[in-house]
Amino acid sequence: MIKKILIGALISVSCLTNAVARDKDKVFVVERESSSVAVIEDGLPRNHMEHMHNMNHGVMKFYKNDGYLISRDGYIIRFDPRTEKKLSEYKTSKSAIGFVIADNYVAVANYDDKSVDILSRNLKPIEKLKTGSRNVGIKIYKNYLVFSEMDNDTIAVYKDKNGGKKEPYFVLYKEFKDVGTMPFDALLDEDKYINGFFNSPWLGELNLTTMKYKKIPLKLGERQPVLKVPHFGFWSVSNSKVFIPAVGDNKVFVFTPKFKFITAIKTEGMPVFTALSPDKKYLAVTFSGKKFPVIQIIDTKTLKVIKRFQFDGKVLHVRWSKNKPYLYVSVNDANKVVVIKTKGWWIQREILTIKKPSGIFIYNLKESR
Repeated sequence: MIKKILIGALISVSCLTNAVARDKDKVFVVERESSSVAVIEDGLPRNHMEHMHNMNHGVMKFYKNDGYLISRDGYIIRFDPRTEKKLSEYKTSKSAIGFVIADNYVAVANYDDKSVDILSRNLKPIEKLKTGSRNVGIKIYKNYLVFSEMDNDTIAVYKDKNGGKKEPYFVLYKEFKDVGTMPFDALLDEDKYINGFFNSPWLGELNLTTMKYKKIPLKLGERQPVLKVPHFGFWSVSNSKVFIPAVGDNKVFVFTPKFKFITAIKTEGMPVFTALSPDKKYLAVTFSGKKFPVIQIIDTKTLKVIKRFQFDGKVLHVRWSKNKPYLYVSVNDANKVVVIKTKGWWIQREILTIKKPSGIFIYNLKESR
C-alpha cells in the first residue's frame, strides 16, 4: 500500500514538473548590431544565434513550432525555436519591414523594391505583388491580405482566389485611395484594420466586413519632430479600450472598441510602444528622444500613471510574459535585459552580456509539446 502511494506521489510530481516545463518562457532578444539573436532561459543567456544578417530592425514571430525572422536587409529566416537552428532563408528585397504568417504561406512587406512577397512556409517564392510603394502594416483577415502603401496614401486589399485551401494566389480586390498622408503602421482588431499617419491628424478605420473606410479625428497638440516611429500592435487592444500612441505629441489616446474618444493620457515623452499586459490591467509605455531611458506603467482602469522606471540607457523594447509576472526590458546602451517583477513593481534581475539588445520575443515551450 505504501509503495503504491509513493509511486502515485512520484507520478504526480512528475506531471506537475512537466506542466511547469511546458509553460516555460524561452526569450529571444535581437542583438541590434551583431547580426545575432540572444537566447535566454531560466533568467540566463544560454546561446547566441549568429549569422542572422542585419538586425537593425529585426522582427520575429512564432507559428506553431516554427520561428520566423526578418532582417533589415531583406532576408526572411525560418528556424526551429526549440533547437535554435536555422532551417531556411530567402532574400525578398534590399529592405523588409514586416511580415505575417498563415497556415500555407508567409507574406513579407518590403520597403526597398516596393513589393510584397508571398512565400511558402518553407520560404519558396510563390508570388510578388508589385505596389510601387514602401509597404507597411501588413495583416491577414480571413482570405484577405491587407497592407498600407506608404508612398501612395493607399490601403490595398488582396484576396486569395484559392480560398486558403492550397497554395495561395492573390489578386487585387479593392484599393482605398487618399486615406491619409504617409501611413506608417496598423493594427487589426477583429474585422477592423486601423492605421496611423505621419502627416494627417486622424486614424483610419477600414471595416473588412463591409469594406467601408472612415477617418477618426485625433486631438493633437503642437507637433514635435518624430525621432522614432510609434508602433501599433494587437497588444494595445483590450476588451473595453484601444490605446494608440500619438505621433509627435506626449500623449496616449484612449478609445472605446468602436473608436469613440475617451481621453488622452499625458505622458512623459513621445510614446513609441504601448504594450498591454496579458491580463489587460496595465499598459507599459516607452519613449523616444530625451525620455528614451524611461518606462511608464499606466493602470488601464483608472488611466493613471502608477509607476515609473528609468534605466542607464535607451529602452528599445518591452515584452510581457504570458505565464509569469514579468516585464522584460531591453536597455540597448547598457547591453542588458532587465526583468521587472510586476507583482510589486520592482526590478528582479538584470541579464547581462546581451549585445545592444532591441526587440524581445517570447516562445512558450508549451507550443512544442
